Amino acid sequence: MDPAPYASSPCQMAEDAETRRDVMRWRKAERARLIAARQAMPVAARAAAEAVIIQGLDAEPGTIIGIYWPFKGEPDLRAWAGLRRGQGARIALPVVVEKAAPLVFREWLPDAPLTRGVWNIPIPDADAALLIPDLVISPVVGVDPGQFRLGYGGGFYDRTLAALRAGGHASRVIGVGFTMQAIPTIFPLPHDIAMDKVILG
Repeated sequence: MDPAPYASSPCQMAEDAETRRDVMRWRKAERARLIAARQAMPVAARAAAEAVIIQGLDAEPGTIIGIYWPFKGEPDLRAWAGLRRGQGARIALPVVVEKAAPLVFREWLPDAPLTRGVWNIPIPDADAALLIPDLVISPVVGVDPGQFRLGYGGGFYDRTLAALRAGGHASRVIGVGFTMQAIPTIFPLPHDIAMDKVILG
């Protein structure tokens, strides 16, 4: 699908069956392209980009911060999270509870054991405290000018944002990624939820 006809429109697309099928097909191909480009980044370029992202995040307030364990070349913010923990913030990692459900966030402590979750991504044990972040850092596969996020296709972050807002939680969501991940549009559908801010390095 060529993004050009829709690139200037901030509106979400109507979700009839044919449109949804076309968008999902396009997203699958674009997701593969963007992940490959991200994983091919030279080490020095990645380090410089991560420094830019961290500089932007340093200015963001948060007492309970939901981050993520880096996967498939995502920016690595674990050291930054440790610094924020040292400044008094509590750090949480997202956990998939079940398919088609919102994520939950469990506290990540430096010496606490981790187990393997979906896609073998490390997550806190089931006895780790459940937290509701006031700041959620969300890695993007792609992102458009409307701050709509292209992820891995499971819909977990959209469901999580919807659940947080429905519960009255004033959680801010900041998308992070590399400049190569900025695209003209993700062709947002009615279930897609825009983030509050995006920081690209």
